[in-house]
Amino acid sequence: MREVSLNALIEQVARYNLTGISKITKAYEFAQEKHKGQYRASGEEYIVHPLAVAIILARLHADCDTICAGLLHDVVEDTNTTLDEIKDLFGNNVATLVNGVTNLTKMSFNSKTSFDNANLRKVILGMSKDVRIIIIKISDRLHNMLTLQYKEPEKRKEKALETMEIYVPIAQYLGLYNIKRDLEDQSFKFLRPNDYAKVQAMKNEISTEIKGIVQEVIETLDALLRANNLPSTIKFRLKSAYAIFKDTLIQKKTQDIHDLMVFTVILDTVNDCYLALRYIHKLYKPVNQYFRDYICSPKINNYQAIHSTVVGPDDRFMQMQNKTADMEKISKYGITDFWHADGENSSMLMQEALYSQYPFFQSIIDANKLSANNREFVEVIKGEVFAEKIEVYTKSGRLIEVTKGITVVDFAYLLHTEIGNKMVTAVVNGKVVPLDYELNPDDRIKIVTDDNAEGPTLDWLNYVKTAKAKKKIKEFLNKKNRDYLLVRIP
Repeated sequence: MREVSLNALIEQVARYNLTGISKITKAYEFAQEKHKGQYRASGEEYIVHPLAVAIILARLHADCDTICAGLLHDVVEDTNTTLDEIKDLFGNNVATLVNGVTNLTKMSFNSKTSFDNANLRKVILGMSKDVRIIIIKISDRLHNMLTLQYKEPEKRKEKALETMEIYVPIAQYLGLYNIKRDLEDQSFKFLRPNDYAKVQAMKNEISTEIKGIVQEVIETLDALLRANNLPSTIKFRLKSAYAIFKDTLIQKKTQDIHDLMVFTVILDTVNDCYLALRYIHKLYKPVNQYFRDYICSPKINNYQAIHSTVVGPDDRFMQMQNKTADMEKISKYGITDFWHADGENSSMLMQEALYSQYPFFQSIIDANKLSANNREFVEVIKGEVFAEKIEVYTKSGRLIEVTKGITVVDFAYLLHTEIGNKMVTAVVNGKVVPLDYELNPDDRIKIVTDDNAEGPTLDWLNYVKTAKAKKKIKEFLNKKNRDYLLVRIP
């Protein structure tokens, strides 16, 4: 990590918010005094940790109160400080954020006990009160992962697994891709140290190998686009270590990974993004199976770009990501892009956006309604909301992200309860499929319904995977049974 000091924090904050510096400095001095005499497992003074968390938040352009809460997030838990004291000195908003993070810090998510399931439910639903609480906690977890080597081996694995299962999915759904990749790589390092070392060595070797190619591609693309009145900024990155590891389990060779090399082409307008694609495809042959238009069909975390894999120099796969500057900001900052807006309402707008623009949050609300108890809620969250996803298409071509392994019946109920109840068959990629057909990436699904359909049968419960489909099928059957005075289905 870069320099961790008050000066580094102030320098970062001063780039976007000069008015909050005095309050942030006051929070730092208060935290430093409260944590005086406390040390981390690394031997560093404890204040280094909350300071590092505050710097991570400042890189996201967090508001003043959020950074203050980042500096103060451990004082209630680890010192004799009270929430009333924080409220008196820094205001109710900071005290509320600190209290929220303190409650999360007390929780452990690895145990199967009902108590810890209840805790996890509180954490996930806590976003409904103020999403900044979970953003502070994610930043806290990132710094802890960056210094995890000072913990006992068993604790390292426990925290790494917890990070993968809980914090990585949340970071991804909030669009915090940079943090998500860092959390994944750090977890990977402690969960599979030998594999991590191999992939890092592989990355270093590839970086040296392709240095000339990267420079050539950037210069050639820049010249081509400028010659066609499409000024651009071109960035390059190599795929993250954990992502490479996952892909090599399937592809076996890094040369077969279509997005190993990623070039981000930042253009002025949406029209320029599409026009640039034309010139890129003239220069480099496209691989059509990997084309994705996330401008037309954004991801569920509002990410937008045109992704096109092409064959570059030395027959290497390269992924081109065409996007505007605004799209690049969202891909970098995710939901925290609202912090870049002027005015004191940026955090309120961010909270409103969580409800209206981030479908995953509605999935969490649905999971809460569908779950009879804490255990069921955790099962739905881990097994569906945070599980591996694939992208499929509706009959009209709308891109939808769904849980890997669901069936066409699950998909029907995902679209609408009535579509599920009136479903008679499904057509996938132009062919009729059985109702237990499991969806594959890029499937195009048409659900055929009939108003006179008899509805789901008891057999459907044997192959549907999602909690919503199971609940809606049971509700339908129980209503039908009540009508005929038959036995209720539990």
